[in-house]
Amino acid sequence: MSTTHRFWSLVGLDVSFKSLSYLPTHLARYLGNLQRLRIQLNKTRSLPPSIGEMSSLWYLDAHFNELGGLPDEIGKLKKLQFLDLSNNFTKLRELPNTLGELTDLTELYLNNNEICALPDTFGRLEKLMILKLEQNPLVVPPPDIVNQGVEAVKAFMDIRLHDKLEEEERKSSVEGNEDVQAGWLTCSSSWLKTHASDYGPVLYPV
Repeated sequence: MSTTHRFWSLVGLDVSFKSLSYLPTHLARYLGNLQRLRIQLNKTRSLPPSIGEMSSLWYLDAHFNELGGLPDEIGKLKKLQFLDLSNNFTKLRELPNTLGELTDLTELYLNNNEICALPDTFGRLEKLMILKLEQNPLVVPPPDIVNQGVEAVKAFMDIRLHDKLEEEERKSSVEGNEDVQAGWLTCSSSWLKTHASDYGPVLYPV
């Protein structure tokens, strides 16, 4: 049995306490069937985009690292139920909007980071039941919403996204009308110049 095949059959991997600063770029090539990945208590600064190809992954623990964010591809982990990103401290400041695509997520730990705002799509995490946000300088959602619990947070973010989309649609509509008006004025001006020149100056009797 080849080494690659042996890794491919793994369903659980624990590489905590290894002082890892990075994970292999083509992680999914060797661990495509992995279901549980523990990389906590390392010095990992980023997750490779290929992690999105690990379609069987339902458990990811990356607390106590130096993560500066997540790749957009994280949203491809449709089976992910547990995600721990706590205690990345000053390194972790924001999360991608694709986080909202983790529709099976039930537990999310984000405490002890520097996150100021949750992604706009956060309200789409309908199955989320456990959420830890302590020790973050959160502005969105505000602390009074956070204190009401996970359902209040999801509702707040859902309304915020709805309002934001409505505002973008309104601006797009206004800009579209302005473009139409500008085009009409340009065509009208061109038409007047063309036809006025056909007849020459018009003289009126005094």
